[in-house]
Amino acid sequence: MIKGKKDSKGLLTLVDGSAFIFRAYYALPPLTRSDGMPINAVLGYCNMLWRLITDNKSDILLVIFDTARKTFRNNIYSEYKANRSEPPDDLKPQFSLVRDATEAFNIFYVEKSGYEADDIIATYATKANSENWNVQIISSDKDLMQLVHDNIYMYDPMKMSVIGEEEVYKKFGVKPDRVRDVQALAGDSIDNIPGVPGIGIKTAAELINEYGDLENLLQNASQIKQPKRRESVIDYSDMARLSMKLVSLDTNIDEIRDFKEFMRKDIDLKKLEKFLSLQGFNSLLSRLPNQENLSDKRSAYVVLPNDKIQKDNKKSIKIDYKLITEENEFLDFVDEIIEKGIVSVDTETTSLNAMEAELVGVALCIEPGKAVYVPLQHKSKDENNVITCPKQLDLNFVLGKLKPILEDEGIIKIGQNIKYDMTILHRSAKINISPIHDTMVMSFVLDAGKEIGHGMDSLSKTHLNISPISYSEITGSGKEKISFEFVKLNDALNYSAEDADITLRLYHLFRKRLLKEKMLSVYEDIERPLPAIVSEIERKGVVLNKLYLKDLSLLFEKKMKPIEQLIFNTADEEFNIASPKQLGEILFYKLGLKGGRKNKSGLYSTAAEILEKLSEEGHEIASLVLDWRGLQKLKNTYSDALQNQINKNSGRVHTQFNLTGAMTGRFSSSNPNLQNIPIRTEDGRAIRKAFIIPEGSKMISFDYSQIELRLLAEVARIDSLKEAFIEGIDIHKLTASQVFSVTTEKVTSEMRREAKAINFGIIYGLSAHGLSKQLNISRIQAKEYIDSYFRQYPGIKNYMENTKEYARKFGFVKTLFGRKCFISHINDKNLIRRAYAERQAINAPLQGAAADIIKRAMRKIYWSIKNLNFKSSMILQVHDELVLESPEEEVEKIVPVIKEIMISAPKPLYSMQIPLEVDVGIGSNWDEAH
Repeated sequence: MIKGKKDSKGLLTLVDGSAFIFRAYYALPPLTRSDGMPINAVLGYCNMLWRLITDNKSDILLVIFDTARKTFRNNIYSEYKANRSEPPDDLKPQFSLVRDATEAFNIFYVEKSGYEADDIIATYATKANSENWNVQIISSDKDLMQLVHDNIYMYDPMKMSVIGEEEVYKKFGVKPDRVRDVQALAGDSIDNIPGVPGIGIKTAAELINEYGDLENLLQNASQIKQPKRRESVIDYSDMARLSMKLVSLDTNIDEIRDFKEFMRKDIDLKKLEKFLSLQGFNSLLSRLPNQENLSDKRSAYVVLPNDKIQKDNKKSIKIDYKLITEENEFLDFVDEIIEKGIVSVDTETTSLNAMEAELVGVALCIEPGKAVYVPLQHKSKDENNVITCPKQLDLNFVLGKLKPILEDEGIIKIGQNIKYDMTILHRSAKINISPIHDTMVMSFVLDAGKEIGHGMDSLSKTHLNISPISYSEITGSGKEKISFEFVKLNDALNYSAEDADITLRLYHLFRKRLLKEKMLSVYEDIERPLPAIVSEIERKGVVLNKLYLKDLSLLFEKKMKPIEQLIFNTADEEFNIASPKQLGEILFYKLGLKGGRKNKSGLYSTAAEILEKLSEEGHEIASLVLDWRGLQKLKNTYSDALQNQINKNSGRVHTQFNLTGAMTGRFSSSNPNLQNIPIRTEDGRAIRKAFIIPEGSKMISFDYSQIELRLLAEVARIDSLKEAFIEGIDIHKLTASQVFSVTTEKVTSEMRREAKAINFGIIYGLSAHGLSKQLNISRIQAKEYIDSYFRQYPGIKNYMENTKEYARKFGFVKTLFGRKCFISHINDKNLIRRAYAERQAINAPLQGAAADIIKRAMRKIYWSIKNLNFKSSMILQVHDELVLESPEEEVEKIVPVIKEIMISAPKPLYSMQIPLEVDVGIGSNWDEAH
């Protein structure tokens, strides 16, 4: 080990405490105290401290921690570290315990608001060096390597390796005093430091070694020989200088205690023993001197791996459900929540519509079997229908006490479909629940595509072997059904407390599975942030022009009238066109048309495919009915129905996004379904004009262009398609030229249309039969098109076959980001079910990756809007499209920010060779913006 100067005044050891918390967290499996408190990071940290105090001979041992995420660097560059996700929720409550552990070991620690731990370490190391002290930095952080000097070195205790000048040179290609110059040029995607595009560590080192330092390089950039490199350095010189400020550590922090005040102290064995006993760290306790008689003191807490907790869940857990109607009881339970650091939450309300429901009560659970129900707005009716209120706590009192708990970053909050509870509590008391876990979403990440539901009842039966009390058991059904506010308190207690209890048990189970099945990153990086983001989108809603919709309904009705008359004239009588029975009788009895097919009820089917076939055969009445039905659907489903779904209080429509809607990860939308608003016809687009924004704002649509085709070219490694996307060539025109063996100049619009159908159809496993129907060509011709397509792009055929084979072998397929999509019937003996499963297998990795990408973009956009103090809001997500409502004065600023976030969304998890493209539209309504 490097020891620095022999005649130094002493050895100062600086420990990068924040870095070690994270390393310990990810190095150890989930561990939980018997009270449910997560402690794996604390245990790893304590083991590290133990090694330090026993092996380290320093005169001063000082641990340095980060404080809040925002530092002076955010004032320099607001996007600094903007793409970093929040720490895992079961790590957050361990931060304070780690500080307690440091004190228990009688070690000093320092943290300072507005500065990172690296800056504090830099200040102390520089000052100690100037005063003739040797400095040892316990860390492997590359950002600290700029400090390495003759008598300042680093030590990585995990690898047990010293990092001196030689090791720094091997990593960066320059000496330590030029590390920051290299970092400024190369940038850092993890910390979101921009750097100079196209310049990596190796190239940066070459440039710095040639020109001496960054500033000299920038001043002489015109002399760089390589044209692209020269152009990048010149164009991005300002970014390089900005990056230099971001990577440079502050070595002179004011108002910081002198390091010599922290001389090492002896361990206080009693204090350390008390802390270790409380956590249940028996192995560490056994290392303390004179510990033979400690067994009785350690029995209160033991470390329980999560699998042990789950085994107990399925056995007999003592049930302790309590109804709270007294303030002192409630306050005592609040104290227990704070002590435990974890609570599951379940709200009871008057409606499934979170934007209209009123809060009736809330259930809280802090450990398996121990839960409470707090009634807030229950009512009762006597035989004369006189409404009275049972004894219960004041709504404002309870929510006022819960707000700081539910917003405390150190306390984990868990829910089943917690998005609903978040909306309810925000509407009730502006409570922003954080941090959160959602067991429904966790289940979806683990088991998407399996034939099990992600609802409470299904999860409880499947994973805990518990059949919970059903909602109908306590509210009744049919005419006898009552609103939850009229449910008796004891019934509400048993139902609600059980839900909160089961949710907590499921959390422990799923947390372990996510780690074991290597799905934690999909959950943490992609899915876990979404309930909070989507809850906010739903609460915001979209403005609808009600008067316009009324006029549109009248217009559709007016257009339907002459079509109705033509149908009646052809049938030679009036009848109910909307009645399948009457329509079938007219078509196949009275008019005697051929091709009728009866359904199970013995009536003639008048499904769209039957009518389309009749229309192709020249029967005008079938074409008229199809036109009439199209207008009727627009009127009934959209222009009429949307008027009734406008919220009376907000004047907006608030759709509900289902986070577990499709096994690929795509959202679905309901009440109303805003992901299915027509766009292909002029009448359909008229519906979109009803979606407007307030005066002084603009609607902005950001739509990924051909994202699934780009992903297909990426995963199937089709060089010609890759080149076409990179060079901006019309992909459908290229496909047409290759399938039809003509030059691109000779591709007709009809050829391009057919090639487009093939390109998009292949993604969904389109058969020759399906393509023939879509293009109105023979099945033989359709098969020739597909065969020609695969001859031109054999890599796509290989991808499809390899993907199907992978699905048959493992039962699932994966996206580029690790999401698993289970394919239920991939090995089914039934040909129809198996063929459908094969089409699913082909499409799922593509659609799933597209869903992953837009979700990652949504998270980054959400935080960028907040961090950059924009007033814009996300108001819709429609598969590959995000829609924002933005003040007019923000449009010019926010468009490039959002576009860049969406283009770079896959990074740093995955770097695509094919660039993503985002189409941007701006308007006063959705039709104009799309």
